[in-house]
Formats: sequence, structure tokens, C-alpha cells
Amino acid sequence: MYAEAADPWELESRWYEQRKYAITTALLPFSRYRLAFEPGCSVGVLTEELVRRCDHVVSTDVSVAALDAAHRRLAAHGVRDRVTLLRGSLDNPWPSGPFDLVLLSEVCYYLQPATLRQVMDREVPRLASTATVVAAHWRHDVAEYPMNGDHANDLIGATEGLHHLGGYRDADVVIDVFDNCGGMSVAARTAVPGA
Repeated sequence: MYAEAADPWELESRWYEQRKYAITTALLPFSRYRLAFEPGCSVGVLTEELVRRCDHVVSTDVSVAALDAAHRRLAAHGVRDRVTLLRGSLDNPWPSGPFDLVLLSEVCYYLQPATLRQVMDREVPRLASTATVVAAHWRHDVAEYPMNGDHANDLIGATEGLHHLGGYRDADVVIDVFDNCGGMSVAARTAVPGA
């Protein structure tokens, strides 16, 4: 796909993608993160958004062309030194952390449900003690995908140790936010009166 187009999903120019990234980052329950993991980073559009909220981001993709494009994008915006780009797949063992943010955006439905279950069961216990996991996926069925976004998010939500904090859902996208530290609301955690 990257041989035919530099940005095959039009992540940089399509309003649907820009809106989805804005909703995704607005749902993050902490204002700042130390170390984030973003598998399936593609050309780095969401990566660039994450750098604004994270001290460092580790991003992976299976495509060398996508990683090269992400490198160019991040370098052009002066944030390349805050991102580690690695070639790898979501189902490979995740890089060393511990991560306090994991962004699973448009990647989990590429795996078989049993494989996604294994990945989540293996990796969630390795996260930082106060970690956020965000799952954002296309809801429509795609013949080539082993599952749709609703199914992927349901599997992620069933992971032992994750607590659902909230999310967003419309006809096209489902975004769920989880943590591994009890599911306390942002208002309660930040001592907003009445929470």
C-alpha cells in the first residue's frame, strides 16, 4: 500500500482522521504521560499528537516505508528525538517499558481474536502501575479483517486488570479508555468537589 501512496489512509488530510485523533487525545485521563507505546504508527500523524502529551513515545509499524515517512514527519516538526521508531507487529513482544500509556489505534482488528487475547494477557501485567490503555477502532466490518472494532474493543475491555473509564462511540468509530489502577474518574482523582 505504501508503494502506491505515501499516506494510503489519508491520515494527515482526511477530516474523519483529524476528528478521531482529537477525540482520542481529549479522552486521555492524565494531562501528561512519561512513556507511551503506539503500535501501528503508520506515517506518524497520531505519533506527532502524542508527543504533545508524552515525554517519550515508542512507535512501531510492520512497514519500513511507513516508518520512513513517520521519521521524516517527526524530524520536520522537530520532535524526532522524543520518539523511538521500531519495526514490529502488535503481536510481537512489546518493547521495554514500563509504559504508562498504550494507544491501540486501528490495529487490533488485524489480529485473530485469540491472538489479541494472548497479547493483552501477556502485556497488560507489564504496564506501569498507573497506566492508561486506549483502544480506537473502525466499527464497520471489513472482509479482510478477522474482527470489527467493536469486537476488538470488547476483547481488550475483558482483559484482567483493566477498568473502563469511558469512551466515545458513533456509527464509524469506537474509542474506549481503560486504566489498570481502579478506574477512578478524572474528577475524583483530581479532587474536584462533589466527585
